[in-house]
Amino acid sequence: MTSTVPAPAAVTQALESARAGQTPTAEQSTLQAVLLDMDGTLVDTEGFWWDVEVEVFAALGHTLDESWRHVVVGGPMTRSAGFLIEATGADIALTDLMTLLNEGFEDRIGRALPLMPGAARLLAELHEHGIPTALVSASHRRIIDRVLTVLGAHHFTLSIAGDEVSRTKPYPDPYLLAAAGLGVHPARCAVVEDTATGVAAAEAAGCQVVAVPSVAPITPGDRRTVITSLEEVDLAFLRALMTEVR
Repeated sequence: MTSTVPAPAAVTQALESARAGQTPTAEQSTLQAVLLDMDGTLVDTEGFWWDVEVEVFAALGHTLDESWRHVVVGGPMTRSAGFLIEATGADIALTDLMTLLNEGFEDRIGRALPLMPGAARLLAELHEHGIPTALVSASHRRIIDRVLTVLGAHHFTLSIAGDEVSRTKPYPDPYLLAAAGLGVHPARCAVVEDTATGVAAAEAAGCQVVAVPSVAPITPGDRRTVITSLEEVDLAFLRALMTEVR
């Protein structure tokens, strides 16, 4: 069964422990764990969030500019919702807007929740080989728990929600916490992400990143491999990333 994050005091201790770890040598850099984003990475829901935001603001009498979609994708809801309130001048409190967005999203995934191509196969392979796996998302716990019923909670050792950490993506805290919770070093974790915000968080944590862009392009980097689909990813691919000389 998937574990969630511990109490706030334990969270702080875990983050400090992860940051204090020694960087592995090249000989030791084997894959210890896989950390996966959720929206746009495992489930095809980035479009759901935008559709809900458009509907909610339409009900408030405002039209969202399509260009804003790239601004709000991949980040914490507080940032996205706050930006949209400021951009539109909508007369609504941040907490009220987040409630409406979560409710609208839950309604959407209750009707359909498509998986990204290759997601089910990858999760099954990691589970079959006993690879410690964490779901690391900026979405709130109420959303993650709904999605886990489709993804299969047994595929994940633990999950980290955006409303359970004081600083979520693009800060490294969620990924540092996931690594600490799994008892592994961040540098020996492969992270799979779909947005620049998530990639920034994973790289700041010192992880090796596989980027599968969903909405906006992502450029390759020293510790970042960009692919077009999860169908290109399997356990052998992830293990090779950890031992590849860059």
